[in-house]
Amino acid sequence: MSEQTEQPQTTVLYRPTGDNELALIRQLNSRAFPPRLYWQPIFYPVLFEEYARQIARDWNAKDGKRGYVTRFAVETTYLAQFEIHQVGASLHQEYWIPAAELEEFNRHIVGPIEVIAEYESSPIISDPTEASGSS
Repeated sequence: MSEQTEQPQTTVLYRPTGDNELALIRQLNSRAFPPRLYWQPIFYPVLFEEYARQIARDWNAKDGKRGYVTRFAVETTYLAQFEIHQVGASLHQEYWIPAAELEEFNRHIVGPIEVIAEYESSPIISDPTEASGSS
């Protein structure tokens, strides 16, 4: 008889990121999120893809930069210790993971962190006549 390892129940979460964070995720073989910067005390994974898309599109992809939406799974039993925070409409739900606990959080990610969407900011045109093609 062969023993089968039971897969843990997981919860799918999303994380909007910019170029710098995505590069660090890739350096970690898409298996972990990088440590927070000193001025980032909380790691905010979100519960809904559309909310992550809003942040990536409207916040990360500005001033000539790109925004990305990542998707990943975390062991549900581990997540149970964290409260879900609603920060606006019902769509705007997220976990607040203290930065000091991110390394442990990473150990409970099941599978790879995948990029599922990418947004690019519109170029900034300083001369309005360039946009219309007028001379």
